[in-house]
Amino acid sequence: MSPDTSPPRRGLKLAGLAIAVAAALVVTVGLVTRASGNARLKEWTQAQATPSVSVVSPAGSGDASALQLPGRIEAYARAPIHARVSGYLKSWKVDIGTPVKAGQLLAEIEAPDVEQQLLQAKADLASAEANAALAETTARRWQSMLGSDSVSQQEVDEKNGDLKAKRALVNASKANVERLQANQNFTRIVAPFDGVITARQTDVGALISGSGGGAELFVVSDTSRLRIYVNVPQSYASSIGPGSTAKMEVPEHAGRSYEAKVEAFSQAVNAATGTTLIQLSVDNPKGELMPGGYATVSFALPQNAAALRIPASALIFDQGGLRVATVSGDKVAFKPITIARDLGKTVEIATGLSAEDRVIETPPDGVAEGDAVHIVDTAAAKPAAPVAPAAAKATDAKG
Repeated sequence: MSPDTSPPRRGLKLAGLAIAVAAALVVTVGLVTRASGNARLKEWTQAQATPSVSVVSPAGSGDASALQLPGRIEAYARAPIHARVSGYLKSWKVDIGTPVKAGQLLAEIEAPDVEQQLLQAKADLASAEANAALAETTARRWQSMLGSDSVSQQEVDEKNGDLKAKRALVNASKANVERLQANQNFTRIVAPFDGVITARQTDVGALISGSGGGAELFVVSDTSRLRIYVNVPQSYASSIGPGSTAKMEVPEHAGRSYEAKVEAFSQAVNAATGTTLIQLSVDNPKGELMPGGYATVSFALPQNAAALRIPASALIFDQGGLRVATVSGDKVAFKPITIARDLGKTVEIATGLSAEDRVIETPPDGVAEGDAVHIVDTAAAKPAAPVAPAAAKATDAKG
């Protein structure tokens, strides 16, 4: 070997060794980094697989709430006016919106048939009275002749019987005249009570069908006082007693409320809607409220100090029935419940929960009994906000 070539060969060996060591270090660092990343990814994946939930504690009922329900307004007294005699409308005196007094003339009907029948009945009465007078004279004469044995007792009895029959015909004719006079009085249509004309369905010259079977001519409504009818869900009916008061609002007078008083209950539940009909009354001296209109009626509900409320979003209704998901430790536990009252955003619980329970505010889809969850709220369990005195809305739905 030549002395000139040995140093370069040793340098090449050292360079190769250094490259091999560097490559080993790179591979080792890469393996360690990948193992660490896989561990962190596994830890992150496991953390993401645990649902994060927010929990609340059932809150007390707080202040008394109100129940808002739709109602319909009707006149306290409403009378459709029909004709009792047939004829043609001669004239009408009042139009819609006109206040009237009891007995005030509304319209007149021209009924010549009734007038002619009355004249005939009076003539029949005069004839019957003349026949009765003659029969009375005859009976009296035959009675006087009985003492002289000029006539028999049988003939006297026959004359007295004829007198009684003639008097009966007079009474029948009088009754017929009075009947026709009453019918003639019905040609004058009058108001049955104080009120307002809320409908007029006829005009001059219209053919009127009598005996009450024709169309209504007028409608008289007493609007000084109104009735309000409300369908109350069965679960709330026991909270509203006779004599209690409610607040009523109408769209045409926004911001104003009227006090109504509960007068009567239907004492039955409609099987189709699950509601009971309640009747209220409200004074309307200025005529601000109109019958037939829509109203929102607000009932004050009594406070139940023992009742607990939770958000409506916490309810779960599935094949297991109505229940809520609670957190015990870090595991999910389901509890069946029953609802006392639906107050819109919150519900009042009758049974199934205690104040110490931690209820999942919005249970995630697919959560099952015993699943682990992560509570994201630092307060662990914030109380459910009680319902303010603002009205809790309910519908006429069943239950």
